[in-house]
Amino acid sequence: MPELIDLFPILFVIVGAVIAIVFVVVIVQVVANARRVRERGHNPLTLQADLATQLLESDALSRARPTEERLAELDRLHDNHVISAEEYHTARARVLADR
Repeated sequence: MPELIDLFPILFVIVGAVIAIVFVVVIVQVVANARRVRERGHNPLTLQADLATQLLESDALSRARPTEERLAELDRLHDNHVISAEEYHTARARVLADR
């Protein structure tokens, strides 16, 4: 058992050194990423919020169908007498206004 107690200071130093090295690597990566973001003209502290806002304001996540597809659906419904002419013209105007 005395051998294990003699190894404790060595193990303590090794574990401490590994933790210190990991800490330094993480800090270097954070600084390098922040520098790259800043060089591209963005604020690294608000980058994630800026990207999320741009994505939400774009049509990238939209499930909306293209205007042509929506108009074709209206034409099909009108041709099959599912909707009246008045409903057709109202819906068509709404689709064209939403473009």
